[in-house]
Amino acid sequence: MRHRREYFLATCRSIFHRSRDGVAKAVLRSNIDGGTVPPKFATTCEDRPMDFNMSDRQREWLDRVQSFMTKHVRPAVPIYRQQDEQGERWKVISIVEELKKKARAEGLWNMFMPPSEHEDDEFRGAGLSNLEYAPLAEEMGHIGWASEVFNCSAPDTGNMEVLMRYGSKENKRQWLRPLMEGEIRSAFLMTEPAVASSDATNIETRIEKDGDHYVINGRKWWSSGVGDPRCKIAIVMGKTDPKAPRHQQQSQILVPLDSKGITVEKLLPVFGFDDAPHGHAQVLMENVRVPASNLLLGEGRGFEIAQGRLGPGRIHHCMRTIGKAEEALEKMVKRLSSRTAFGKKIIEHSIWEQRIAEARTDIEMNRLLCLKAADMMDKVGNKTAQLEIAMIKVAAPNMALRIIDNAIQAFGAAGVSDDAGLARDYASMRTMRLADGPDEVHNRAIARLELRKYSNSPTH
Repeated sequence: MRHRREYFLATCRSIFHRSRDGVAKAVLRSNIDGGTVPPKFATTCEDRPMDFNMSDRQREWLDRVQSFMTKHVRPAVPIYRQQDEQGERWKVISIVEELKKKARAEGLWNMFMPPSEHEDDEFRGAGLSNLEYAPLAEEMGHIGWASEVFNCSAPDTGNMEVLMRYGSKENKRQWLRPLMEGEIRSAFLMTEPAVASSDATNIETRIEKDGDHYVINGRKWWSSGVGDPRCKIAIVMGKTDPKAPRHQQQSQILVPLDSKGITVEKLLPVFGFDDAPHGHAQVLMENVRVPASNLLLGEGRGFEIAQGRLGPGRIHHCMRTIGKAEEALEKMVKRLSSRTAFGKKIIEHSIWEQRIAEARTDIEMNRLLCLKAADMMDKVGNKTAQLEIAMIKVAAPNMALRIIDNAIQAFGAAGVSDDAGLARDYASMRTMRLADGPDEVHNRAIARLELRKYSNSPTH
């Protein structure tokens, strides 16, 4: 709580000064009430204007991503759709591979990975902070598959961060390098059909030591990405010691998907959409043997890894979600402006003015909360930012669903067809209320953090 308080004070207690150009700006203090702001972010806070404008660096990166999206990605949307509909469902989409080469050539690659002490000359990202990456991810979110073009798509982003933080040098060279090169894809196997996996202590998959190997037995589902033929490696969460304390029973281990004993039982549809070529699989593991060196960080460290992984993953989803909401709002306004009913443009009917106004307000509020969460992650770490991460993880998908639903209404019958792309967007966004933890779990965490503030307060 101390770091949260100091972050709040450093952000809100500002003093005003007049810059050389005569413009009054609010400047953050890095030393307040005689206290010291934690060194991790004090130097970055000191004398930084609170004018909500992007830095030159942020604007440069965003301009580059926007330009690439406009010149290359958006014109490729009909090509992607055509290639997706042709031939096998589970295949590599060639236009994406072509665009990946162009993006990498322009230096728009692995932008999701913030600087950290785990980087070295061999493995490092683009050097952007979470706050700097946020508007880029929002831009990618306008088009569902765009993030893959920049090698910034889930679940690879989370898995790469896990390997960067917790993988051995051997693990990194075998799996992180081809992931960062965009040569392979990956999956994260955590959820199980037999238990309520929103409480991860329920997970029953066993990871048992046998000499210099671990043997894995269990069934997972909603294993996103397994349908892709390039998916070569999975991070699996399971129990190494069921008798250990509740949050020290779980471990995470690297499992190559060509290992003997792995069966992809079925691919799961989302509201009828197969989400090919990515897909969500039900996977059976029967006596799957992997080297003991594939265990990440050590036995009983699974929850520790999960929290390190899911924090950034959750906020990346929220960044893209805001982009998807912007896209839906744009489609809605253009549709309403092009149609006439009852003697005037549909957009002139007052109900639509209200819906458009609410949509803009909701987007702006969620964007600010998302940026605050990203800023806190950079300055005080994921753990201290857990409240903001939880709040935006609940707020953003619900906001986007409302806007997409209104956009569907604006399109009429066309909205529930494949033509507008809104039905698929709605299906995808609805999963965000479940993915990386359901709303109820995050709301529970939010409420508990709120109640904790008053635990020692006198009652009246």
